[in-house]
Amino acid sequence: MSQSERGSADSGPRVRPGGSARALSEAYDTALLDLDGVVYAGGHAIDHAVDSLATARDGGMALAYVTNNALRTPDTVAGHLSELGIPTEAEDVITSAQAVARLISEQVPEGARVLVVGGEGLRVALRERGLVPVESADDDPAAVAQGFGGPDMAWGRFAEGCYAIARGVPWFASNTDLTIPSGRGIAPGNGAAVEVVRIATGAEPQVAGKPLPPMHRETVLRTGAETPLVVGDRLDTDIEGAFNGGVDSLLVLTGVTDGAQLLAAPPQHRPTYVDRDLRGLLRGQPEVEAADGAVRCGGWVASAGDGCLELSGEGDPLDGLRALCGAAWAAAEDGVCELDSVKVLEQLGEAGL
Repeated sequence: MSQSERGSADSGPRVRPGGSARALSEAYDTALLDLDGVVYAGGHAIDHAVDSLATARDGGMALAYVTNNALRTPDTVAGHLSELGIPTEAEDVITSAQAVARLISEQVPEGARVLVVGGEGLRVALRERGLVPVESADDDPAAVAQGFGGPDMAWGRFAEGCYAIARGVPWFASNTDLTIPSGRGIAPGNGAAVEVVRIATGAEPQVAGKPLPPMHRETVLRTGAETPLVVGDRLDTDIEGAFNGGVDSLLVLTGVTDGAQLLAAPPQHRPTYVDRDLRGLLRGQPEVEAADGAVRCGGWVASAGDGCLELSGEGDPLDGLRALCGAAWAAAEDGVCELDSVKVLEQLGEAGL
């Protein structure tokens, strides 16, 4: 089921997940892959990621790695992926630092100074656009660029940004992800740091990263993808970014999104496909069919009951989740499903999801 069949931002809500008779790596020419929570977590490859990506690439699918993390440079990211066993060149990596640098370059003169509240990835991206990174509000910056600076970024960096913004300097943020997955759990992301500056200044930044159009534009410009598939673990960045860009998406359950969040997703957060991990690229996706007031996928049947979601059947518990998505999203239409899902999710957990 294509995006036009499911509905878009202009034509209405996505009623249920789509199906594909072909392996997704054959149905789409390029996978636009998020990194944290999809390919790796805490510096280590997620189970099945290395082999799945190698098989997809060997079958002719182009792989591009699209991250909202502005801290590391494309060279560094490519090196890390290669060390994990995923051969990658710097040009295969697209970062929110690159997207925000392009956005700034379109609004300030070439050679302008930009105050950096972030890490090396942001500095490299600004230089690529002919801009000059500076460290102080007293360096007469034409813009303030804020990106993820990592756990060791000094508190004084936020103060420098605030001083410049208070003087009327325009403020740009690479992204506003509130959290970032790590090997030890969920940590504060750049969005949390942006909130610090927002509270101190009362200003609002121009934001480039997923799910907003500047990031999608940067990705398309750098990859040349014609039939891309966005692959991510976050509904509010990866999946919404795909929705805003009018392209299909695959949600993998290896990152921050759980079953309850998926069932409660509003239209812009509803993925085309759902799978456990990146093995989903290598297979087709079962049809999710509505009939007689219920939704069927594989051996499972889901429906919206009196104040709760109901599920019966057996088989792959992931098919049960897909059926539940169909029932929940149909009940919610263009809103958020408020039906109780605790019992049915426990049922799937007992079945091995």
